[in-house]
Amino acid sequence: MRIAVYGAGSLGTVLGAYLARSGVPADLVNHNKAHVEALRKNGAHITGTVDFTVPVSALYPEEMTGTYDLIFLMTKQLHNREVVTSLKRFLAEDSLIVTLQNGIPENGIAEIVGPERTVGVVVEWGATLSAPGVSTLTSSPDSLSFHMGGMPGLDPARLQKVKAVLEKMCPVVIETNLPGARWSKLLINATFSGLGTVMGGTFGDVTADPAAREAAIRCMKEVIDVGHAAGVEFAPVQGKNITALFYWNNPLKKALAKLILPVAMKKHAAIEPSMLQDLKNGKRCEVDAINGVVCEWGRKTGVPTPVNDRIVKLITEIQEGKRKTGKENLPRF
Repeated sequence: MRIAVYGAGSLGTVLGAYLARSGVPADLVNHNKAHVEALRKNGAHITGTVDFTVPVSALYPEEMTGTYDLIFLMTKQLHNREVVTSLKRFLAEDSLIVTLQNGIPENGIAEIVGPERTVGVVVEWGATLSAPGVSTLTSSPDSLSFHMGGMPGLDPARLQKVKAVLEKMCPVVIETNLPGARWSKLLINATFSGLGTVMGGTFGDVTADPAAREAAIRCMKEVIDVGHAAGVEFAPVQGKNITALFYWNNPLKKALAKLILPVAMKKHAAIEPSMLQDLKNGKRCEVDAINGVVCEWGRKTGVPTPVNDRIVKLITEIQEGKRKTGKENLPRF
């Protein structure tokens, strides 16, 4: 089986390293010259909550040849139409594109390669690219998981093949409710990646700051209200019913949600938001594919989204150089 991890940055390097360590070869594909050359010379070094180094195959996109059975897509959504269209030439009739991206990318990808060749995976862990060839896993090893599902028309047997590959890293749950799993992950990302980027901190920094916690539970309520208005049934996250835990409609439930937030995120407290990583590296981030999706669906369903609107505005201003990340942004909520 030929496998490519396309966009092998922080998360992709971790996935590729775990696959290589398990004897499953994969091409780690990236544009970053320093990163690719370090992977070629030293292998993939995974630090943080684990520590191991493993030789890997690293390629530039222009070095890809032939066809792949599986392409794990781990780029940002900003250029999905261009990227996915370019990857079509590496797909055989029974190949699959497996998107591990944030947001809700499956429909756009299916429009290009077909729903029968599109698989969605929700990543329940985080990592940071700390140096060329070095990725820091920021989630506890016992809290790693994938939730995945196929688009209508996908042969279930092919879904099992993807599951078997991903299980080389961590447990995999096949979701019959892929939209629900996507919205549950969107709930986490909109809240913790969004606010973490605004304040320039980790997921744990959000839960540790009283003002950020207040904004966080308001953000979560917005996402749940929008999702429900859109007909979404939120899927459990690592066995936890997050809507039952964090949805509130009175002062007592609000106080309880705020109290349990640090406990619920303890094993993922060290995650640095991918949007913050992008901004630090001078790149455009994908706020429009995260908080922006909540705002868009809020407009469609008539549900106000003032917290998510504010997150989009602040991150856009940071991206444009009009303000800096920091806790001084929290009073804007």
